[in-house]
Amino acid sequence: MNSPHPRTALSVNLNKIALIRNSRVTAIPDVVTFAQVCIDAGADGITVHPRPDQRHIRASDCLDLAQAISVEFNIEGNPFAPAQKSKYDHVGDYPGFMELVAMCRPAQCTLVPDGDAQLTSDHGFDLARDGDRLVPIIEQLHAIGSRVSLFMDPIPEQMALAKAIGADRIEWYTGPYAKAHAEGDNWHDIWQGYREATAAALEAGLGVNAGHDLNLNNLEDFLAIEGILEVSIGHALTVDALTIGMGPAVTAYKQCIARLCQQLGQH
Repeated sequence: MNSPHPRTALSVNLNKIALIRNSRVTAIPDVVTFAQVCIDAGADGITVHPRPDQRHIRASDCLDLAQAISVEFNIEGNPFAPAQKSKYDHVGDYPGFMELVAMCRPAQCTLVPDGDAQLTSDHGFDLARDGDRLVPIIEQLHAIGSRVSLFMDPIPEQMALAKAIGADRIEWYTGPYAKAHAEGDNWHDIWQGYREATAAALEAGLGVNAGHDLNLNNLEDFLAIEGILEVSIGHALTVDALTIGMGPAVTAYKQCIARLCQQLGQH
C-alpha cells in the first residue's frame, strides 16, 4: 500500500499588498507586517515575485522578508532579468534577479519566463528552447542552498527534461484551469491534463507546486490531483481579505486544503 502524500502547503503571495502601498509614497500597508499576519493565521510560506520595474514587491521588501519571517520564503521571477535603475528617488534600484536571490537566499526560488511587458505571468518555460540556459542558473541557486522550481505548462513530455537540467520541482501555471472553471466550460478535461502532467512529474522524480488564479471556488477541485506539495496564492486571497480580513482569508484557504487532504488521506 502506498504511503499517503504530505498535506499541500499554502504559500501566500504578498505582491498585491505591496501594490496597494505603492499607490502612495508611504510605508503602509507594511509587507513584513502582513507576512506575519499570514504566518500567525497558519500560512506555511511567503511568496513574492519582484520585477525589475518594482511595480509591486521591491528589492528592499525581499531583503526585509528574508530577515524577518520564520516560514519558507519563495522568491519568483525571471532569472535573466538584469539590474534596473529606479525611476523614483524613494524606491531603491533593482539589482538583477540572481543578485537579489543571492542576497536573500530563499528556501525556494521559482523561475518564471516573464517580462516587464506582461501584466502577469501567463506561460511556463519551453525547456526544449530554454533548458540549456537554465542549467547554470539552477547550479548557482543550488550553491546558495535554494530549492529550484520551474514555472511550467502541464506538458508531460517536458518533465523528464526538467529533472535532467537539475530542477527540484515544477510549478504549474494554473491560469487556463482557473479560467475554464470560472466559465464552467470543460474544466474537467483541462484538469485531467494537469493530472496527467503531475503523474509524469512525479514519475520523473520532481516535486509539484501550483499557482495562478487559484481561489476558494476552484482550489478544492484542483487539489483532487494527488501529489501537489504547495499552492502559491496571492491575488484571490488578497481580494477575499478585503471582505473578511487577511488572517481569516488565510484560515479559509487552509481549511479548504485541509478538507480535501482529509478526503485523500493526506497527513
